[in-house]
Amino acid sequence: MSTVPATAGDDLVFPPPPEFAARANVGADEHARAAADPEAFWAEQAGRLQWDEPWHTVFDGSTLPTAQWFVGGKLNVAVNCVDRHVAAGRGDKVALHWEGEPGDSRTITYAQLQDEVCRAANALQELGVGHGDRVVLYLPVLPETIVTTMACARIGAVVSLVFGGFSAEALRFRVEDTGAKLLVCTDGQFRRGQAVSVKGAADAAVEGLDHVEHVLVLRRTGDLTPDVPWTPGRDVWWHDVVDRQSTEHDAPSFDSENPLFIIYTSGTTGKPKGLVHTSGGYLTHTSWSHWAVFDVKDDDVYWCQADLAWVTAHSYEMYGPLSNGTTQVIYEGSPLTPHPGRHFEVIEKYGVTTYYTAPTLVRTFMKHGPELPARFDLSSLRLLGSVGEAINPEAWLWLHREVGGGRCPIVDTWWQSETGAAVVAPLPGVTPLKPGSGTVPLPGLAATVVDDAGRETAPGETGVLVITRPWPGMARTVWRDHDRFVKSYWEPYAEQGWYLAGDAATKDADGYVWIGGRIDDVLNVSGHRLSSIELESALVAHPRVAEAAVVGAPDGTTGQRIVAFVITRGDAAGASDAALAEELRAHVAAAIGPVAKPRDVVVVPDLPKTRSGKIMRRLMADMTAGRGGGDVTSLQDETALAAVETAWAAYTASRAGA
Repeated sequence: MSTVPATAGDDLVFPPPPEFAARANVGADEHARAAADPEAFWAEQAGRLQWDEPWHTVFDGSTLPTAQWFVGGKLNVAVNCVDRHVAAGRGDKVALHWEGEPGDSRTITYAQLQDEVCRAANALQELGVGHGDRVVLYLPVLPETIVTTMACARIGAVVSLVFGGFSAEALRFRVEDTGAKLLVCTDGQFRRGQAVSVKGAADAAVEGLDHVEHVLVLRRTGDLTPDVPWTPGRDVWWHDVVDRQSTEHDAPSFDSENPLFIIYTSGTTGKPKGLVHTSGGYLTHTSWSHWAVFDVKDDDVYWCQADLAWVTAHSYEMYGPLSNGTTQVIYEGSPLTPHPGRHFEVIEKYGVTTYYTAPTLVRTFMKHGPELPARFDLSSLRLLGSVGEAINPEAWLWLHREVGGGRCPIVDTWWQSETGAAVVAPLPGVTPLKPGSGTVPLPGLAATVVDDAGRETAPGETGVLVITRPWPGMARTVWRDHDRFVKSYWEPYAEQGWYLAGDAATKDADGYVWIGGRIDDVLNVSGHRLSSIELESALVAHPRVAEAAVVGAPDGTTGQRIVAFVITRGDAAGASDAALAEELRAHVAAAIGPVAKPRDVVVVPDLPKTRSGKIMRRLMADMTAGRGGGDVTSLQDETALAAVETAWAAYTASRAGA
């Protein structure tokens, strides 16, 4: 049965399908119930977990912004994610369907996962890793990545996952900053169909770091990447030390505020920030939000397609799904390898019911047209999700229509590495959906849009998004730099005790939040504040544009001028850039207003993005302003940035000669 949209003003509104709402996990009264007593609400959600010792205080905010949740309580995160499902008689349930890039696959039950986590925990302890020690993982999306992450949680070690495509320099910073005792890596990795050696990069990253006692190496590419460099006494093979361990391991209990992981997020300037998340509050927020937002059912086959090193995967590919005993797909490869329909092929193979993806990937699929998903049986899908950045309405509607068959609600989730889990998101059986909006804050969470003085903005007025009440999943600090944590997120609204998200946003008359990109992505043209997301949405609504990124460039008259970088659809590739630019300027002017017309339109073959799918507008803004770029370690593909730089140089040269 298709969901029929209604019209509210100029906005499409998609009500929850009645058959979906009838079986939804969360009812219509959840927001009001949580608002009446937030601490009681979160205590109830914490009660979904297994605690070895109860807490005596739900929330202690006496030292904000260093809040504490479930004070005095003790638990083991790995036990909550693995062992308790086996103890409940569900050990035969599939935990992971893993698809490797070359086509190899494994299916692992919760009982098998428990055995592997116990072996890995025993191995880590044999290698001298204990409570509070840091372990860095430089691994692709493999079952062993999840196994090692859970093994660290089991023994109380603090884990930090690093994207396997990062350079040795980026990896070294994270190993050195954490003071890691152990690095876990592979001999090589598969990248877009090619086997690539990575052990050399791992060696370069740890060279001269005396605190690294061992490098644990998992054989992944084998004979395809021979001559693995080796340091005797330091390096050990996974199969030599892990496979021989016992499957018995006694899991200790740890304090609710015990550090669980460090995740690095790039800043606009300076070094990446290592955000620290702790155990009880983070798992409570993550587990409940996964269950509620994705309406988890026992027979679901869930797939979050993020790389395991990103926060999306921490919360909604590891800790969240596993704590809820969910069956899920994890996939090692590129979504376009060996063909553009690879994701849809996987959905068909496993009967995926819930597919959580990024807007940038949706737009990539759009380039290939509706015939791409139409080649596959996607009838198992019942829920779709979006994460990474605000999804353009055009992409939302395409995903809903072409992938979801018009029947699947889309949960567009707004959150950050800093928030730990979703903050603004719909409850799919309750919340009417508006394409392009994350809707409203989840139950138990409080966020709004304010101006620089802290006054709540009027409907449609651009401001900044703030979280106005502490929440369990919030990061506790920046590793070894608490002052930076306070200054980055809390100092701007210290008087009110609000967290500054750093995203521009508006609220509409219904209270729905519309994310407008980072504060740095809000353009000020002759006093008009224009959202990069709004401009990009207008551009991609044009039939000749597949994807767009909008940034500001300095202008002596208007303060900033609008620069649009666009990727054209296949049938526009041969069009005149000048003619296309004029067409797009007119299109944007008609959609938003003359003030929104891009001054510069540059056709590019690709856009620089993070692995999680966020367009790195900051780097393009630095380029158009003639500044040196900041941190680039989050880039998925540095050649994309080089291509944009080349196109920009050619464009500016042509303008100078005109």
